[in-house]
Amino acid sequence: MASDKIDRKQVRHIAHLARLRLSDEECAVLGRQLSSILEYVEKLNELNTDGVEPTAQAVDCRNVFGEDEPIEPMGADRVLANAPDKDGPFFKVPKVLDQDSA
Repeated sequence: MASDKIDRKQVRHIAHLARLRLSDEECAVLGRQLSSILEYVEKLNELNTDGVEPTAQAVDCRNVFGEDEPIEPMGADRVLANAPDKDGPFFKVPKVLDQDSA
């Protein structure tokens, strides 16, 4: 079982930054899960990586883009068809700028 590397205060802070409201039980579960992730990363730090070039990708990759060709616009009705809430031709979203909301 994972030790408590992440305490409840840290979980609450992370939840606040992510705009999440968590119950005490959810905080406890998330704390254990985050602590487990940190333990795994510590295990990875034990690996001998001498002579291994740093890389962001495990395999060589390159950008592949299609031709830049104009297409017909989708139109507001089609774009907003699955929107949970809308106001005329606009998406309607909850206010997120209030710091006390999380």
